[in-house]
Amino acid sequence: MKQTSSTRAVWTAVSAALLCLAAPLTASTSASASTGAPSLNWTRCEGSGLDSRQRCASVEVPMDYADPGGRKIGVVVSRIPSEKPSARRGVLLLIPGGPGGSSLGDPSGKGQKLPQDVRDSYDLVGFAPRGLAPSTSVSCGLDHGDLALSKLRPWPAPDGSVTGNTATARRLADACARNGGELIRHISTVDEARDIDGIRAALGERRLSAWGVSYGTYVGAVYSQLFPQRTDRVVLDSNDDPDPARVSRAWLAAYETGVEDTFPEFAGWASAPGNPDRVATTAAAVRPLFLRLAATLDRAPIPWPGANPEELNGNVLRQTMLDSLYAPGRFPALAKLMLAARNGTVPPAPTAQPDPVLQNVTAVSAATMCNDVAWPRSAAAYRNAVAVSRREHPLTAGMPRNATVCAAWPYPPQQAPVRITARGPSGILLVQNAHDVATPLSGALKLREAFGARAVMVTVDSTGHGAYLANGNACGDRVVSRFLATGERPGRDVRCGTARRPGD
Repeated sequence: MKQTSSTRAVWTAVSAALLCLAAPLTASTSASASTGAPSLNWTRCEGSGLDSRQRCASVEVPMDYADPGGRKIGVVVSRIPSEKPSARRGVLLLIPGGPGGSSLGDPSGKGQKLPQDVRDSYDLVGFAPRGLAPSTSVSCGLDHGDLALSKLRPWPAPDGSVTGNTATARRLADACARNGGELIRHISTVDEARDIDGIRAALGERRLSAWGVSYGTYVGAVYSQLFPQRTDRVVLDSNDDPDPARVSRAWLAAYETGVEDTFPEFAGWASAPGNPDRVATTAAAVRPLFLRLAATLDRAPIPWPGANPEELNGNVLRQTMLDSLYAPGRFPALAKLMLAARNGTVPPAPTAQPDPVLQNVTAVSAATMCNDVAWPRSAAAYRNAVAVSRREHPLTAGMPRNATVCAAWPYPPQQAPVRITARGPSGILLVQNAHDVATPLSGALKLREAFGARAVMVTVDSTGHGAYLANGNACGDRVVSRFLATGERPGRDVRCGTARRPGD
């Protein structure tokens, strides 16, 4: 599965999903007799740290779009209106990452980093996708131990065996089928895209502009393919490979490339003189040190009371590596853990999110990945793929080609994955970091190719997951902001140089 802290799956989406989880207590949609457009019952959003202007409402959508007259569910949306009504162009929908991420708090959060002319031009709108609280929610009721990121991500056993992974897949899939209810069968990217069009209609808008990040780029691409005439200006930031044959399988596999692209950036930082968390004297020494430490911890884990699992083993170190490569600001967490492991100690146990939140995010993440595309069922196929991956990419130890819960998912996909094509309006701007562990440049280039003349791509020579307004690259930020505010888009693909970091 993939944090906007996002879970291209659960592990990457948890922080985003926590924003404004309690919003609102009551909200509904109704029809406006005078205009024919729906009106929403906007109420105060509950939660801390929110802009006082932000309001929340619930949009009613079909649980099953094949049965539009059947059961309805609620999708909660949030909004901060345009700061200059005379300059208002429409709505900028903030599409979260994940699957399992929420953008409900984003109008108050990253939306306020947008330039003034963009905030003047748009109402900023976020939402909690179907299945994710406070929208109508789901849970698989997993055991606490199965919520560990090193368990949810399919790290093989130290010897490369996938037997434990296939058993975990069956256990998780059975729990989701037993506890997830009917809704868990109707959580997919296509369903989310259709919900977005329901949000558009409920807001009374003819077209939507959007800023999608990580998994949200795939959602935005699918929406742009299904509803091309209902899109205005679309920014897709940190882009997923849209391969319709593999979908989320390709995203998981992309970690092989993403880690190889990004680990050298960590190695350079972790060997720099004067770094208090320096782990080696040269960048070349960092990789073999990491591999030695992981192998040592495979053989002799260190007890880690309060953590999940309660030991520092090789896969926990590998999972920490994966999480830490999402942003240079997280590099110290990996370095500190490496230094502790080398000394046979552990740092304080990391703070865990509440189990109910993890249960909810995990269920949405699993359902989306598994309902989007069929995964192989054969243990032998995973065993062979993992063996190849371990030889070619030892840092990721075979995890990116291993069996997730989708290997045992009991429900076949209800529709074929959407193929992204060049058909439709030319109003799409891709922005992408050159070194991105979760959505590597190679995958972004495949989305760029699929869109053809519909899109232009800005590649930023920076490190991290998240490019626009995320790393201080004035060149990339300027191009994207100009496009959102004025519609002006470069005539061809653009490459922006290295961002200056604070203190440079």
